[in-house]
Amino acid sequence: MPLLNKVRTAAPGGPGENTAVPSLSRLRTALTVFFALDGFLFAGWVVRIPAIKQQTGASAGELGLALLGVSAGAVVTMVLTGRLCRRFGSHPVTVVCGALMALAIALPPQTHSALALGLVLLAFGAAYGGINVAMNSAAVDLVAALRRPVMPSFHAAFSLGGMVGAGVGALVASTFSPTAHLLALTGVGLVVTALAGRVLLRHPAPVHASTPHTQGRRLDGRARRLVLLFGVIALCTAYGEGAMADWGALHLEQDLSAAPGVAAVGYSLFALAMTAGRLSGTALLERLGQTRTLVAGGLTASAGMLLGALAPTVWLALAGFAVMGLGLANIFPVAVARAGALAGPGGVAAASTLGYGGMLLGPPAIGLLAEWSSLPVALTTVAVLAAGAALIGYTARHATASQT
Repeated sequence: MPLLNKVRTAAPGGPGENTAVPSLSRLRTALTVFFALDGFLFAGWVVRIPAIKQQTGASAGELGLALLGVSAGAVVTMVLTGRLCRRFGSHPVTVVCGALMALAIALPPQTHSALALGLVLLAFGAAYGGINVAMNSAAVDLVAALRRPVMPSFHAAFSLGGMVGAGVGALVASTFSPTAHLLALTGVGLVVTALAGRVLLRHPAPVHASTPHTQGRRLDGRARRLVLLFGVIALCTAYGEGAMADWGALHLEQDLSAAPGVAAVGYSLFALAMTAGRLSGTALLERLGQTRTLVAGGLTASAGMLLGALAPTVWLALAGFAVMGLGLANIFPVAVARAGALAGPGGVAAASTLGYGGMLLGPPAIGLLAEWSSLPVALTTVAVLAAGAALIGYTARHATASQT
């Protein structure tokens, strides 16, 4: 089975120049900062949702509808951002979306009704969706230029940023109001965007000529189907992330009689394992290649979720959640990277949109299935989809190899 990490590239820097490697190193650092900033800002907003719910006086149903603003804004913008990246370049779009996200995060605490909250969350979601497509598109080009599968390291930075953002939010929640906290995040976001953005604006994205989109050719039907396949892989795994975030703690507390504190540890273990898996993702991809990493990750996640959902004790369930995090860690980054390598920013946009849709689909689907049967049974659908992602990755092994 061929390793799918080797991508022919044309790194920046012409004959006689020796600036390519330092430039790529600076680009990698700057992009890593943007991924971390994205996770940091989003987590900062999430931990203040209860306080903003109380401020707006929204019911649970009204808050749910308002939160759909984030989803709607993100999905619409993800579709459009691929075109913007092709026209203006992924680096400028990343910087603009980073600044917009930093500004938009200050808006929710200024609202006093569920309707107003939903409207400002449209803007926040639009910036969030835009920066995710733009920076992933930039990362795909950089991965090709570096000739190393470093995509998981960027997503590890996102996870670490989210953990720091949630931790800071928990520390300041009792001291600072949502307005003061999120305004401070706006300041941090703008400063970081200005500093890291200078590097992106100074250095254009590396150009590699091994894929149709970089040569101005339209993708054929086979390439489009492959992009769709990798988007479905992203959907299958993001479904599990959304399900764990919303239902993992409830399963531990409701079905296994865990104390609230122990139940809260479930998602923390999952997130920590996912971060650790992404930090080791580059080494794993270099050793196994993309296909084997997808298959092994999907099967590992499936086994972990089956253990987490059906285990008779809390500690076995916690172990299952950790195994699931390790399994899922690198599947989404690889799927997005592969779609981007095939179709550029449009491929990143398609895979990201499908993946984000899976994250949105997971929680309500689990809830409906839990009402029809039980929560443990509903959670086994996560295992089924993770195994499905492994099967799709294995089925596409020859097709993807012929594209590199």
